[in-house]
Amino acid sequence: MNLLFQLLLVVLLKSLLTNGSNNFHPLDCQDIYEHYKNRPSAVYTIYPSDIWNPVKVYCDMKTDGGTWTVIQRRMDGSINFYRPWDQYKRGFGNAEGEYWLGLDNIHNLTRKKKYELYVDMMDFTGRKVHARYTTFSVGPGCVKYTLKVSGFTDGGAGDSLTYHNNRNFSTFDKDSDSDSNNCAKDLRAAFWYRDCYQTNPNGIYAWGPQLDGVVWHTWKGSDYSLKAFSMKIRREAE
Repeated sequence: MNLLFQLLLVVLLKSLLTNGSNNFHPLDCQDIYEHYKNRPSAVYTIYPSDIWNPVKVYCDMKTDGGTWTVIQRRMDGSINFYRPWDQYKRGFGNAEGEYWLGLDNIHNLTRKKKYELYVDMMDFTGRKVHARYTTFSVGPGCVKYTLKVSGFTDGGAGDSLTYHNNRNFSTFDKDSDSDSNNCAKDLRAAFWYRDCYQTNPNGIYAWGPQLDGVVWHTWKGSDYSLKAFSMKIRREAE
């Protein structure tokens, strides 16, 4: 019995030591940056909902002081963004390239902390601009993940997102826009459509004129599909 007790004690100690070395469960990229005191831009694991549901995400540790959690990214057309509701809810893609973090994950982040939003984009000549918003949040699924965004600051892109404020998320199989048609279906994408859009980040990746492309209307108009586009969030300063 004494030997059995000793074995059990060893197992318990190993368990405690193992759990102790893995008890860091960052909510977002800011937690990662602050915990390690400094980290390069790369793919990391965060826990937006709980410790049992890790999520891979790209952390931008460089732009304007870093600590940005990228929630959406387009860069090469390698991922199909014309997807149904369940996939936009859950998330899809590859954190090393193009991806959508998932409406549930974005909601869980923005319900726990207050966030600002940074939208950066690049055209096919290599020119880069951005738009910034001091507040950004996404509601729960029961209200179709309503978008709340405000406090625009221009970084050369103009403001194409405020038009979508207070809108519910739409996909081709769950139409929530105010247009007589299904914007998500017509545009082969998904977003917080109104009637229908001024920006279409999840549109068709294309070179040249494309009305249903990756559009930011106030910069390049509605028929220019951008080469690169990303949406990233960071906690508001406390």
